[in-house]
Amino acid sequence: MTTTADTSALWLRRYHPADAAAVRLVCFPHAGGSASFYHPVSVRFAPAAEVISLQYPGRQDRRKEPCVGDLGTLADLITEQLLALDDRPTVFFGHSMGAALAFETAWRLEQRGRGPRTVLASGRRAPSTTRAEEVHLRDDDGIVAEMKRLNGTAAGVLGDEEILRMALPALRGDYRAIETYTCPADRRVSCGITVLTGEDDPLTTVAEAERWQDHTTGPFRLRVFGGGHFFLTQHLEAVNGEIARALTPESATAAP
Repeated sequence: MTTTADTSALWLRRYHPADAAAVRLVCFPHAGGSASFYHPVSVRFAPAAEVISLQYPGRQDRRKEPCVGDLGTLADLITEQLLALDDRPTVFFGHSMGAALAFETAWRLEQRGRGPRTVLASGRRAPSTTRAEEVHLRDDDGIVAEMKRLNGTAAGVLGDEEILRMALPALRGDYRAIETYTCPADRRVSCGITVLTGEDDPLTTVAEAERWQDHTTGPFRLRVFGGGHFFLTQHLEAVNGEIARALTPESATAAP
């Protein structure tokens, strides 16, 4: 029989112990990404923060489980996992698909009285902005071409057929989830939103990133970095600085 603890261990990964009263940082991976992408974040912020990295179904040790191809359903499942945790100050960080998922999870948690203090949305246009995207309908070569365009996967992985076969189902499922996602224009959270974007990101213009402001009644902050979709790997220290700012109560609640 699967227990609540077993289910939690599947979804919520903690790579380092944290202080008992530590603020919580929940990290949402990008399309095709896994919890381990945020291991360096845990190294940087634990034990002062309890760093939790989400592991979606369909990848790594969960690769035998079907992917969740609907972003709202995935947000519902994550919400239930986070509601089972103790209530403490919490910050969300999500990149690309993870940014939209962090927002949807924050909105759901606020309906239950347990919303985060801040959402850091990286590499994603505002939830209500739309584009005609159909990467999930491409053949395998088409998905690989998109991965190369975004420079989000190491060249060694792209050249390893066995690893690639393992990764493609998760990529396709995640692309389906994010490319079919829609958000009401009036959906807002009350927590603060900090948006990080690359000035040359082919998936997000600065104007589209600015529209995140329409989805919060709390403090809003936008920071533009040089680089493309995975600008955060080029500006790791600065991105960590934004996370540190959000984890500090007086900074996270101050007007931008």
